[in-house]
Amino acid sequence: MTVLAGPRIVTPDGILDDGYVRVERGTIAAVGSGRPAGQVETVDGAWIVPGFVDIHTHGGGGYTFTTGDAQQAKGVARFHLAHGTTTLLASLVTSPPALMLAATRAYAPLVAKGVIAGIHFEGPYLSQPRCGAQNPAHLRSPSTDELSRLVEAGEGAVRMVTIAPELPRALEAISLLATYGVVAAIGHTDATYEQTLAGIAAGATVGTHVFNGMRPPHHREPGPVVALLDSEGVTCEFIADGVHLHDGMLAFAARVTGPTRAALITDAMSAAGMPDGEYELGGQCVTVAGGVVRLSAGGSIAGSTLTMDAAFRRAVNVGIGIEGAVRMAATTPAAAIGLRDVGALEAGRRADLVVLDDDLRVLRVMRAGTWILRLP
Repeated sequence: MTVLAGPRIVTPDGILDDGYVRVERGTIAAVGSGRPAGQVETVDGAWIVPGFVDIHTHGGGGYTFTTGDAQQAKGVARFHLAHGTTTLLASLVTSPPALMLAATRAYAPLVAKGVIAGIHFEGPYLSQPRCGAQNPAHLRSPSTDELSRLVEAGEGAVRMVTIAPELPRALEAISLLATYGVVAAIGHTDATYEQTLAGIAAGATVGTHVFNGMRPPHHREPGPVVALLDSEGVTCEFIADGVHLHDGMLAFAARVTGPTRAALITDAMSAAGMPDGEYELGGQCVTVAGGVVRLSAGGSIAGSTLTMDAAFRRAVNVGIGIEGAVRMAATTPAAAIGLRDVGALEAGRRADLVVLDDDLRVLRVMRAGTWILRLP
């Protein structure tokens, strides 16, 4: 048993200025106020927050999820763990059917072992005009047969699929995912407002990096952005890096949805944590300059070099506040993909936590009751 005390603790019920977290066998046994009896480990730092949950990331630290290589996937998880992300989905980009199936089979054992929380297919069922950095050579209309093969091959590993709802058979595909218990997300879409609402009615519950890769709002055609922001049952992803979204837009969107419907994501690719230069993403060459990723041919933004701790700091700095930012970085994304054992500091959840200093920088990371990272 471990009892941690010291910094302010952010819980679902508020901030404890004088509290503790009791950890037993990898699980949070209790969170309370005051000083409990017994031996207590005093934690240096300013804050204890839940481990971050990133439901949309393609890579980091020079490693990538997009090739379906299990060793690469482990490298991505290690890199983001050092930045406080204790739970993450492996996001693939638009790919040929054979690669998608091979990646599903390669990553399913990692999901079973808890290395990653599941697989997210961002594509290939996306809009050609709004595909962004997705490889247009592999875009195709939704196929319920292909989806069934992937989901069944994953044996529970497939957690989320992004679909443009205006495509042929898209609503049928979204409904199928719902019957499997897989999250359907709306993204990379040129849909109208009405087409987006139809996708939501069919069962879609997440908006993939809202604003980015979408028809922009217009006062006579609100499009997908307004439909997603205004739908109570939809969690909206936001890339809080100051590049994909202006800080004012991030603050505005978070106010519209509230922290219970807003999820911070990184959309990071292999160049996160790496020097500027040339990289590969989904079979396409990308260039990183000043930490910004763009397609080498065409210049479209192509993912990010963001980490969740940086996204968390940005959310706080734009005025969302510590408690709201914790929900957006942990509690809300966990709930969006159906995870009930992570995402908050409360009894019964896995003991995943991050210790932050006064500047909200990571000092220590605990996953399942074990300290993974301790900085001097």
